[in-house]
Amino acid sequence: MNRRGFGCALCALAALAAMRAAGGQTSPEFVRPGHRPPPDTDEGGLWSVMDRAERDLRTSRFVVRDRALNAYLREVVCRLGKDHCPDLRLYVVRTPQFNASMAPNGMMQVWTGLLLRCVDEAQLAAILGHEMGHYLRRHSLERFRDARDKSNFGAFLSLGLAVAGAGIAGVIANLALLASTFAYSREQEHEADRIGLELMASAGYARIAAAEVWEQLIAELAAGTVERSQNVLLATHPDPEERLGALRAAAARAGGAEERGIERYRAGLAGVREQIVRDELSLRQYGRSEVVFDRLLAQAPGDGLLWYGKGEVYRLRAESGDPARAMEAYARALETRAAPPDTHRSIVMVELKQGNKERAQAALDAYLKAKPEAPDAGALRMLLEQ
Repeated sequence: MNRRGFGCALCALAALAAMRAAGGQTSPEFVRPGHRPPPDTDEGGLWSVMDRAERDLRTSRFVVRDRALNAYLREVVCRLGKDHCPDLRLYVVRTPQFNASMAPNGMMQVWTGLLLRCVDEAQLAAILGHEMGHYLRRHSLERFRDARDKSNFGAFLSLGLAVAGAGIAGVIANLALLASTFAYSREQEHEADRIGLELMASAGYARIAAAEVWEQLIAELAAGTVERSQNVLLATHPDPEERLGALRAAAARAGGAEERGIERYRAGLAGVREQIVRDELSLRQYGRSEVVFDRLLAQAPGDGLLWYGKGEVYRLRAESGDPARAMEAYARALETRAAPPDTHRSIVMVELKQGNKERAQAALDAYLKAKPEAPDAGALRMLLEQ
């Protein structure tokens, strides 16, 4: 979504704020399969705004086009959504943050930072099921009506227009601002949790995965460099510790299904995993990333890509003791025989920084053997010659 499209969306919301169409004030019920609201109602107007936003998102350079990934995620969505499957469109958005959302018109977004952090299909299903809960219960419409009826809606809208005009860059910032406009209430979040658990149970997934997701986020938050108020997901959700307890209790009461789908999940993400690992590293939030890689490695200790990622955390952070930690992680990566060729390149950089030119040369030779057309080969040779 570009700035112009976002501005148009806000203008449309301004018009919707004044609507008092017949039938527009009834309490929202669960969405039925195939539902499309009449265009002359406030719900129809809200859908129109989201339809326009979706058209912009569809052509965004941030959308991940990997066919295998999209087909796999579509299967999970349909397994959860069943009869609603034809009404749902899923977009994978490339951004290294944990978030997913669902618009009232059936547009679902899954951010790649979320995909990195889930350890299996059941955890993914927990998040998607929760977002479907918001959609099925029409929570966005409730929030819109609540905001419309409050006297401060116009002030908020003016602020949103000013921010858009000042130059919000990219689809992610625009969508995050729209999401914050309709942040769900505590009651709505808990209701979406309940619906999500029901969808998981119906689909045969282990419901304890929902509690695991929040436990993981809490650990990541404690180790990160970003305040909770700056986190896209946590800024618009209830206290995660409270939520964790409620989800654990609900899973314990329910019992039943235990399907996790670990191998399916790993296979579905195979084409994008290296990119999303690199995107995570690009944030330079090393404490957070270390927690993420450690947790994933506990599930998959033979994953060369994850060991490479952990090594990069230490190399880039470069604190006391980090070079040795990086080298240990790179060694573990190379033991798997599935390490990215760039593992050797990173070893070159660490050895050079330590003054070990012979070891750096050996690592460069290994790098060029694994990646003969490496575009940075000349630059690395120059570094060795200095």
